[in-house]
Amino acid sequence: MKINLTTVLRLGVCSLTFCAVMLAHHGIANSYDTTKAFTTRATVTGFRYANPHPQIYFDIKDEQGNCAHWSGEIAPNPAQLIQAGWGRKRSEAALAPGTVITITLWPSRAGMDAHVGLVQKIVNSAGRTVLGTIALNSADEDPAPTNR
Repeated sequence: MKINLTTVLRLGVCSLTFCAVMLAHHGIANSYDTTKAFTTRATVTGFRYANPHPQIYFDIKDEQGNCAHWSGEIAPNPAQLIQAGWGRKRSEAALAPGTVITITLWPSRAGMDAHVGLVQKIVNSAGRTVLGTIALNSADEDPAPTNR
């Protein structure tokens, strides 16, 4: 079998392109401060169930009643959430606008004023864990529904 230089170069370019794409997306340690997790009470203002990661939008009020609008990236992708029983309908129902939650997240490395974070855990007002990186396969979450 004869392999020419053009074939080797094509394979090399394809391999490098694939590796660059794979590495470009996964920057959790670069984007979020994993040493400064915090937990707060919040009110959901929106939820977007989409690839590559769902997004949650929520408001946090401080002691003076000032409201800060935050957004959080949910690390499991929709396929992983579905495997754990959190399909689109169940997730959207659990995180409907106006829902009061307790949320734990890693803030952006850009600082707390960026109002962006990586979600680690979401707990509803009944004390049940709702999706998020810790919620996957958690013993205290609701059992997976039969229809999604």
